[in-house]
Amino acid sequence: MAVRIDGKSIAARVRKEVAEEVAALKAQGVETGMAVVLVGDDPASAIYVNNKKKACAETGIYSEVHLLPKETTQEELLALIARLNADPKIHGILVQSPLPAHLDEKLVVEHIDPKKDVDAFHAYNVGRIMIGDYTFLPCTPAGVMELIHSTGVSVEGKRCVVVGRSNIVGKPMAMLLLHEHGTVTVCHSRTKDLAAVCREAEILVAAVGKAKLITADMVKPGAVVIDVGMNRNENGKLCGDVDYEAVEPVAGYITPVPGGVGPMTIAMLLKNAVRAARLQNGL
Repeated sequence: MAVRIDGKSIAARVRKEVAEEVAALKAQGVETGMAVVLVGDDPASAIYVNNKKKACAETGIYSEVHLLPKETTQEELLALIARLNADPKIHGILVQSPLPAHLDEKLVVEHIDPKKDVDAFHAYNVGRIMIGDYTFLPCTPAGVMELIHSTGVSVEGKRCVVVGRSNIVGKPMAMLLLHEHGTVTVCHSRTKDLAAVCREAEILVAAVGKAKLITADMVKPGAVVIDVGMNRNENGKLCGDVDYEAVEPVAGYITPVPGGVGPMTIAMLLKNAVRAARLQNGL
């Protein structure tokens, strides 16, 4: 039976460390500040933004939430980002995705100052991750690495399989595992015999957004299984990309959904905000 990796307790430890850093910066006259921009009324996005606001309040980070109507034009959104880029109170800027269809998400990310890009989505920060000389890490992959480290299993020399190749999770996840000397395979919708590739993994990260895609016969006995998926099953209940009940007896370590990767994403965002505040103040 797998050891359950408790993302909530690990995230709580990270948040405590962040709160201590925020207090230390405040003692030096620097109040860490973050701005979150939400365009439109997507209910899931509104929940995420509210969670981020609460997390900032808990750790002592000053936060602003800019709620814009879904009719907001590209020019209006870029003008707000320009103001936030120039605001010395704001060290981190996050534009909640998805944006309404008429807005160009890529262009919006390009306009965020890379020093304030706490999501690490700007091409400048993505490039630095590629070469292993980064300031910020994307929050979800960084959180996954913390969860893997918590098991005591070293990535070095391990066969690592990432299922999913998104710019937000899959690709940076592969790079972080590679930076720690894992041997990494990235799978996607065109991978032949996905089950056979997954069975080779000593560390398996599922990040495709397809409920219960990873079944017990796809998992190597004793593997570390990290489930990034956030889906709804046929009964509307939250579930991941991994069939938890079936895989738990096979895996060595496994993350639940919810309570695994999710809490880590916001914790790592807070960590990035503090790092941004330090850098922008030469500390």
